[in-house]
Amino acid sequence: MFLAAEVTEVAAKASPIDPFDWFMLAFTIVIAIGFVRLIKEKKKNIFAIGFASVSLVVFLVIDVIMISQVWLA
Repeated sequence: MFLAAEVTEVAAKASPIDPFDWFMLAFTIVIAIGFVRLIKEKKKNIFAIGFASVSLVVFLVIDVIMISQVWLA
């Protein structure tokens, strides 16, 4: 009984930031760099630009939700 109470107490004090959150932020930065490079190219690949823009928007939305709901809660 005491061990279970101690585990819940330690879990409550633990940081809400998961290591996976840092990977999500890193992937967002990599996608943003790729998107900028695609836009700067002389010969544009419309499919790649569209895919990168959709991916970047999805990751940015996930990052905003992650930071506002999990980190700042």
